[in-house]
Amino acid sequence: MMDAIKKRLGRAAAELIKSGMRVGLGSGSTAHFFIKRLGELCAEGLAIQAVASSNESEELAKRAGIPLTDINQLSSLDIAVDGADEIDEQKRMIKGGGGALVREKILASMSTEMVVLVEESKLCSLLGKKNLPVEMIPFGIQATCRQIERLGFHGSFRKNKKGDLFITDNHNYIFDIHFPRLREHPERDHASLIQLPGVVDTGFFFHLAGRVLIGFSDGQIVTRP
Repeated sequence: MMDAIKKRLGRAAAELIKSGMRVGLGSGSTAHFFIKRLGELCAEGLAIQAVASSNESEELAKRAGIPLTDINQLSSLDIAVDGADEIDEQKRMIKGGGGALVREKILASMSTEMVVLVEESKLCSLLGKKNLPVEMIPFGIQATCRQIERLGFHGSFRKNKKGDLFITDNHNYIFDIHFPRLREHPERDHASLIQLPGVVDTGFFFHLAGRVLIGFSDGQIVTRP
């Protein structure tokens, strides 16, 4: 059922892409359905330039036949399409469940519009039910972790399926903060974390989401402008 919703969302988002657009490709399962459909449209003649937010999405785009370009050759993007782990009524989000939060945020910030694809279960009144990923450089990770804990946040380092520390495409680590309660002021949480030496970024996304496509179990897709 969930994959069916994600597939419908991905296909709906792909219809927003027009020839000539510079497109940011998100990461995660919902974005992957978008990428697959976009590849089909490219095979039918859609002419675009695309940039992927993760190695996984890049490989998928290559297999789908989507023309990719170097992000450093572009000054902006027309649109970025991505999912979210949580999104509230103000379109504030927690992202980064797949570990690509920094690259996703770069693409979103470069884009004229970020289109967000979510199932209805991802909607919330306040953020914080999901863990908050914090990406940090490898040097001094225990010192950085202690500083995070001094701020009153607690969590654990993300691990891969083998039980080793998860390494991002940027060769960094992810510390997942487990919130004991929902966050009324997530901007304050982000501000306190981002100023710590060693922290690259957090999975909080503010003022970046444009249209939000919401998929429901009955097959309906609703667009929140």
